[in-house]
Amino acid sequence: MERHIGVVMNGVTGRMGTNQHLIRSILAIRKQGGIALSDGDHLIPDPVLVGRNRGKLERLAAAHDIREFTTDLDTALSDQANTIYFDSQVTELRVAATERAIAAGKAVYCEKPTAMTTEAALELYRKAKKAGVKNGVVQDKLWLPGLLKLRYLIDSGYFGRILSVRGEFGYWVFDGFHQPTQRPSWNYRKEDGGGIIIDMFCHWRYVIDNLFGPIRSLSAVGATHIPQRVDEKGHPYACTAEDAAYGTFMLEGGIVCHFNSSWAVRVRRDDLLTIQVDGTDGTAVAGLRECWVQSEPETPKPVWNPDVEQPIDFYENWMKMPSRDPYENAFKVQWELFLRHVAEDAPFRWNLLEGARGVQLAELGLRSWKERRWIDLPSLDE
Repeated sequence: MERHIGVVMNGVTGRMGTNQHLIRSILAIRKQGGIALSDGDHLIPDPVLVGRNRGKLERLAAAHDIREFTTDLDTALSDQANTIYFDSQVTELRVAATERAIAAGKAVYCEKPTAMTTEAALELYRKAKKAGVKNGVVQDKLWLPGLLKLRYLIDSGYFGRILSVRGEFGYWVFDGFHQPTQRPSWNYRKEDGGGIIIDMFCHWRYVIDNLFGPIRSLSAVGATHIPQRVDEKGHPYACTAEDAAYGTFMLEGGIVCHFNSSWAVRVRRDDLLTIQVDGTDGTAVAGLRECWVQSEPETPKPVWNPDVEQPIDFYENWMKMPSRDPYENAFKVQWELFLRHVAEDAPFRWNLLEGARGVQLAELGLRSWKERRWIDLPSLDE
């Protein structure tokens, strides 16, 4: 038997909201016939599109045969058939809209960052908890094939003792003067909630916490490498937010993690994101989908001698891990988990408190940069 559940989707006219959350998650779940529940029923999500631009909503709904859309959030929230509220608006609008959904008794699922400050993110979690509504935050990278392979290696003890983790993320975002840009202009304006630290440190928090262990302290520095860009209307504007960040994180147990994040870097590596994990018994380098490994017996023994051509090809002696399991879209996997959580109370631990922890790392990263010092991470109380 089919069971339908209304999902209010606010802010999905943007690129990621449209592609990852609407098309590749909710509509893909509908296309496959829903999600099989433990009682044998199939749960079908019914999207209700909400946004500020009626024209964009109308075009998106028509393109994907979606019946319901509105610019009035309260109307969508008042419909008893709508059980879940999802928010992928610009960050500055997220808290107020999600609080309205909590007050209406809806389960809430949010993109990250959940707020601009740790206190606001914590308060959002506390309100959801007090209201007794189920809540979650998008932490999609945990289900990327490359990171799932890393998880397998960690669980199997492949690395021995993990020593360090090096993350490289980013690509060249054109400034718009000679080549059209690939990212919205608000990303580079601090006053509009932009900046790569608030964007990416939320990701690095849940990746590090879930794969390698709790972060105990950090040191970070940001930079605005490109001072001027061109906006969507062709007008030059001053960049007031950082477009690159360089963070070092000390973990419980002594693992050192360093993550470079930049929209001003040209890629000469295996993928837009690579994570290298070095251990006493072996090393792995994971991208978004693939993972390469080199164990201690296969490790070459180089000798420093700049006077001769390098005799070792350092790309040799690495083995590409097989893709033995089928991999779904990472956003879709988490959506299915959250839908089951709402429908039948299946476990789901990536709640708004986890979202607040991501905001905390970003906020303390900005503070570390401003004060030019190491900062300890206090635990967040519920």
